[in-house]
Amino acid sequence: MKILFFLLLFSVSAFAAKPNIIVIFVDNFGNGDLGCFGSKLHRTPNVDRLAAEGTKFTSFYVASGVCTPSRASLMTSCYPRRVGMHVSDTGGAVLQPVARKGLNPSEVTMAEVLKSAGYATMCIGKWHLGDQLAFLPTKQGFDDFFGLPYSDDMTKDKKPDVWPELPLMRGEKVIEAPADRDHLVKRCTEEAVRFIEKHAAEPFFLYLPHTMPGSTAHPFSSENFRGKSANGEYGDSVEELDWSTGEIMAALQRLKLADNTLIVWTSDNGAVKRNPTQGSNAPYRGSGYDTSEGAMRMPCVMRWPGKIAAGAVNDALCSTMDLLPTFAGLAGASVPPHKIDGHDIAPILFNAGSTASPWDDDGFFFYRMDQLQAVRAGDWKLYLPLDGKFKTLSSKQVPSPMELFDVRHDVSEEREVSAQHPEVVQRLMRLADKARADLGDSKRAGSGQREAGMVENAVPLLP
Repeated sequence: MKILFFLLLFSVSAFAAKPNIIVIFVDNFGNGDLGCFGSKLHRTPNVDRLAAEGTKFTSFYVASGVCTPSRASLMTSCYPRRVGMHVSDTGGAVLQPVARKGLNPSEVTMAEVLKSAGYATMCIGKWHLGDQLAFLPTKQGFDDFFGLPYSDDMTKDKKPDVWPELPLMRGEKVIEAPADRDHLVKRCTEEAVRFIEKHAAEPFFLYLPHTMPGSTAHPFSSENFRGKSANGEYGDSVEELDWSTGEIMAALQRLKLADNTLIVWTSDNGAVKRNPTQGSNAPYRGSGYDTSEGAMRMPCVMRWPGKIAAGAVNDALCSTMDLLPTFAGLAGASVPPHKIDGHDIAPILFNAGSTASPWDDDGFFFYRMDQLQAVRAGDWKLYLPLDGKFKTLSSKQVPSPMELFDVRHDVSEEREVSAQHPEVVQRLMRLADKARADLGDSKRAGSGQREAGMVENAVPLLP
């Protein structure tokens, strides 16, 4: 068996160069915020070009509507509950500064998988999987890190006795505090281009979790973009993110790397509700931070010339959890030895007409922290009947009826059809029971859960 395995690895490396891989993962950004997904408000020519030269995925989900658990799933190919990252150390939805908790170093990350296959790796942007030394990107498979350890809104003024000034880090050291948020996208882009240039002669993995539009009511942008959009500070931020994408594409073209680089462009969760409105999750219902389609169904574009169809649209059910095993297959690397939830979706990536997905059989589960709230399989999404459904980030519970929608053909969920399809309801309820046994549910542990990382004494990150 081992001989066969190594022969397979040899055949992968002998007949196909390992692709460079870039994941651009923006923050609190909705489906309706890109021109290629319908925005008439924002100018996004570079991401639109990615879509024209690649494939748009229109049933692409994150595993949580909030950032820490969403990022944990991307990195590990696991539901947040499986790796203990569905709640913070204080019982909140996301990790805060000086948290004792973080992504367990025993988990195998996407970076570690690709590093094992000879990739140079770097994380540039917002991490938010633990700010203690044991949990930083450099301890989770990344050769280097430049960016923020947590959200841009977690500033000293919120908790002056506990939280430090917002730290900008290089590697494991704070190089600036407070971080200059106006220029974060610009500086992260410059770092990304330098990384690409430095590793042009070897396979590389660039994880670019941009800090914007961010978690404040007033997104940041540099002088070249501030006040220039038709949508205030949010639109300025969106258009600078698009510029950043263009700079990365230009660097790849200049270095003759574009044809052997897979780019994935998506968001960690949907746009959040602001008054007045800033981001758009159209045509989906709901806002970021919950289990709605608007919160968890993301704009996603993938480009790899000659491999992924240009100008195509694919509505197969996919997830950020699928990226790790897919990248492993493309790189000739082994997937983690413990259970993961994602699937190798290379057959979907390379066949734009295929809408069949492994999730159609397994079911895709929507958790709000520890509460299972919905299930999707194939065309159907079932919102489970709950006596006390938690809403967004609050502890408020409200009764919630069972609702069934065909979210493939009725994407705005205008027609509730549970009475017309009792057999679909029964099937999705059975899948929910299976999830509860494996991953757990409110006040119920699952047999497949693992512990998050913990440190005894957390210390603030200081220059």
